[in-house]
Amino acid sequence: MPIDGITLHLLIDELKKEIIGSRIDKIHQPASEEFIFHLRSRNGIKKLVINSSSNMPHMNLTDKSPENPPAPPMICMFLRKHLTGCLIEDISQQGFDRIARFKLSGRNEIGDPVKYSIIFEAMPKHANFIILNEDGIIIESLKKSDYSPAADRAVLPGFKYKLPPMQNKLDLLSTDTEVLFNAVISEKGKLLSQAVLCNIEGISPLISREIASLVTGGDKPVSELSDSQTESLKQKIERFKDIVNSGGVPTLLKKSDGALFDISFTDITQYGFSIISESFTSFSALIDYYCSSKNANERSGQQSRELQKTLTNLISRSNRKLLTRRQEFEKCADKDKYRIFAELILAHQYSLEKGAAFYDVTDYYNDNEPLRIPADPALNPPGNAKKYFKEYNKLKNAEKLLGDLISESEAETEYLESVLDSARRAEGFSDIAQIKTELIEQGYVKKKSGKKIQTQKQLPPIEYISDDGYRILVGRNNIQNEQLSFKTADKSDSWFHTQKYPGSHVVVIGNGDILPELTCRQAAIIAAYNSSARDSSQVAVDYTEARELKRPSGGKPGKVIYHTYNTMWVTPDRELCERLKKK
Repeated sequence: MPIDGITLHLLIDELKKEIIGSRIDKIHQPASEEFIFHLRSRNGIKKLVINSSSNMPHMNLTDKSPENPPAPPMICMFLRKHLTGCLIEDISQQGFDRIARFKLSGRNEIGDPVKYSIIFEAMPKHANFIILNEDGIIIESLKKSDYSPAADRAVLPGFKYKLPPMQNKLDLLSTDTEVLFNAVISEKGKLLSQAVLCNIEGISPLISREIASLVTGGDKPVSELSDSQTESLKQKIERFKDIVNSGGVPTLLKKSDGALFDISFTDITQYGFSIISESFTSFSALIDYYCSSKNANERSGQQSRELQKTLTNLISRSNRKLLTRRQEFEKCADKDKYRIFAELILAHQYSLEKGAAFYDVTDYYNDNEPLRIPADPALNPPGNAKKYFKEYNKLKNAEKLLGDLISESEAETEYLESVLDSARRAEGFSDIAQIKTELIEQGYVKKKSGKKIQTQKQLPPIEYISDDGYRILVGRNNIQNEQLSFKTADKSDSWFHTQKYPGSHVVVIGNGDILPELTCRQAAIIAAYNSSARDSSQVAVDYTEARELKRPSGGKPGKVIYHTYNTMWVTPDRELCERLKKK
């Protein structure tokens, strides 16, 4: 979802009404490429997000409060020093370029007036956050780059800020419709969507395809347009000008299965019924919803990725160990063959010759069929029988030992997969810190010598409120799962967990009531969503009373066993979970 220049234009118009005249009260950096500015004005506090990630740059107002890292990064400290207390005087955009400029005024440490500019470059792969002084000199930037002849600029402190190379496109609003139309229609060798994209500034590939679809019912080369389609093209360009001039309609695009697809400033029809449109009250609300949903795991940044990589390696190692043990266990299946060989040799020993390479005997275990048994010529028949008995006992003992080791490896793999699932759903630094602590306590990760682990406040279980008013508690990790199931839950409370998928323990605080069917179904959906099966269409969820849960002897944290239960099939529903989640 790249935010196109037109969407940025409409967003800036919206932000001008909301935050111009506000002062920067606080600055936080919850993720490596994201800043949140707390803005104070007579109308209260607003929070502005500016995210310069290369895959999904965006800015918007938000009411969310993401968790911050234990210590603010250096650039965050720099911004706090220079920008705290500054007044936002203006927000502008040059044409429909994906670059926003915030003009700020404030006072320095000795009280002299100063002016700064924040430059937000919102181009995917090249997104950046740059601070300029009043002379347009770069004083700091999130991402730095040396001089590039192609771009004719450098992004480094001390250098004069230059805009990225401009594209030779026409401004949708300030250019006459006839000029726009002629520029597009002159691209005879291109598809209509490509001709629109190459000539009109601020339009995304999605919108260019929409124009082509509205004109031709699909897409075709400009040279093949009929007279009626050519006339329709002019009308559609004029129509999109009117849409932008009127402020657009913030539109969320979703697939038929509910998965997020894209955003737009108008309804999109090119996909037919496979894409559903949903209108929002503002572009800030639209972008906040889309990006926070898409980037649910980005806040914890590098720590989360490193933790998931560590767990993936541990799971791979555990699976290799399990495979080796299973292969060794399969070899033990032939153990009885060696016992039979030994017994048959002893039964026929007086007719067998010493020094033979094999023994021909009658197999009374198999209807007296003839059987040839390999033998060691250096041993006499009793010696060969003893050798086969020894091999039999070796495999018999190995089979018993390997059976226990296989169960141990299966439990270990299951446990590590549950930890990985928790790590993927971790919502912040505290969640990650608790998971790391759990792995250290279980001996999977070594505590770094001489390095003090920064303690994080332990977060409570995630809480939901069903439509019937019952509290639904969800564990964030295995340690919390165990506490929730065996300490928090009353014996009569209902317990939910996905069947055959790692996931959180879910407890409904029933207060001794018989739970309504709606609450049970919503708890099952929440259990499915808070598991590794959250993207599946049908998920089996077991539910029982907490009194039925048992902690297995020597089991890993969060491991429970139960025998009396019911099963419900549900589909994970993110929107339902967001609605029921206690704010």
